[in-house]
Amino acid sequence: MKLCVIPARGGSKRIPRKNIRMFCGRPMIAWSISAALDSRLFDRVLVTTDDDEIAAVAREAGAEVPFMRPAALADDHTGTVPVVVHAIEWHRQQGIAVELTACLYATAPFVRAVDLQAAQEQLTTSGSKFVFTATNFDFPILRALRRDEHGGLAPMFPEHIGMRSQDLPEAFHDAGQFYLGDAAHWLAKVPLFGPDSRMFLLPRHRVQDIDTPEDWQRAEWLFRAMREAGE
Repeated sequence: MKLCVIPARGGSKRIPRKNIRMFCGRPMIAWSISAALDSRLFDRVLVTTDDDEIAAVAREAGAEVPFMRPAALADDHTGTVPVVVHAIEWHRQQGIAVELTACLYATAPFVRAVDLQAAQEQLTTSGSKFVFTATNFDFPILRALRRDEHGGLAPMFPEHIGMRSQDLPEAFHDAGQFYLGDAAHWLAKVPLFGPDSRMFLLPRHRVQDIDTPEDWQRAEWLFRAMREAGE
């Protein structure tokens, strides 16, 4: 079975009820569910949550919620991998073999079905263990600055501060949309950001963390602008 796991716990602190708050006319999580369903890659699109309201919204949007996530995996400190592993192991306990497994975040409204399809193709052709969304920094991180304890400035990497931007290596960061890999690699806890992974690169304008009200507003602006532009 090919499985898409969408983690969506109920305890969001910075933006309460973030996973089901209305975003451009739909509950936030519905955008991720729709992309997963439209990709036609998965036999099951599953939301793992500890929250009854999130479960109801997820089912209304077309996802399955066959179990409620245990409290031990729903606190502020639980990472993504244990949640995905729990979902895979739950299926194994039901006698269901899982192969391709995606972790797709509930707060990724910019995700697209075609990206999931292309990333799955990249996973197959590259022979890598994971493929995940990423984008490049718009400024050389090796020329970053920091504040000292007195409010003054100092280079984060003094050895690079005088170098030209074009002479410094390009740097990338996780785009926080989805991660694709075989269930066996999730279960083995193969590092997501290791030598056996590959990046599925996105343009910077389609990447936005949504952790604060300001992030949310900016994401809605970008989303509407891209729709008006036909992207």
